[in-house]
Amino acid sequence: MGITFSTSSGPLRALDGVSLAIRPGEFVSLLGPSGCGKSTLLRLVADILAPTDGLITVAGEVPASARRRRAFGFVFQDATLLAWRNAEQNILLPLEIAADARDPRQRAQRLLELVGLAAFGGAYPWQLSGGMRQRVAIARALITEPQILLMDEPFGALDEITREYMNLELLRIWDATRTTILFVTHSSPEAVFLSDRVVVMGTNPGRVKLDLHVELPRPRDPTMKETVEFARHTAALRRALVGETRPA
Repeated sequence: MGITFSTSSGPLRALDGVSLAIRPGEFVSLLGPSGCGKSTLLRLVADILAPTDGLITVAGEVPASARRRRAFGFVFQDATLLAWRNAEQNILLPLEIAADARDPRQRAQRLLELVGLAAFGGAYPWQLSGGMRQRVAIARALITEPQILLMDEPFGALDEITREYMNLELLRIWDATRTTILFVTHSSPEAVFLSDRVVVMGTNPGRVKLDLHVELPRPRDPTMKETVEFARHTAALRRALVGETRPA
């Protein structure tokens, strides 16, 4: 599968020969430098973009069909919450757009509890920390009960301490829901800690260089980052990224 964009200087091959299969319930990270097509691949899966060649299927159907039945939830680097709506109201927004009236308040409350914000449903974005806003964004993405959660560097703007905490929170939420996750990151340690598999992408054009199965037990614990096995996995990713790193 691939995609070519038309630009003022001619055709730009953004992705080429990408072949990737993800099993239901897997946690898969896309790792690579800026410009390798990680976010483009997420948008192709979500039917925001269409491939110029090849085929994408989601549970046996084309992405457009999966989108119409709300098979995707999308979490961006910025929480993108509406400032005039409180946390619960932000979470409910996708249901309002879809005119889904199946117990909305109860569903929102369950998700607030799931992301550890049961006491903050009435709080507005300006009253929440960065990590809390991202947890609201995750709850909003889960409100339609998607099969797949697409996450485009959701913790990239957070400080290191908050990011590590959010990694643990995401694993807890994933363990509770077993939603398939496709997660974009620039961080090798983050990718190893979270994932069942890490897909390393190269540039010019974007392509799959390595599909690494993470052979670490679950549940994951921060002390794993001090083990030889963890170092072995991150070293394999660094080797795959050699020659691919460049300034953003």
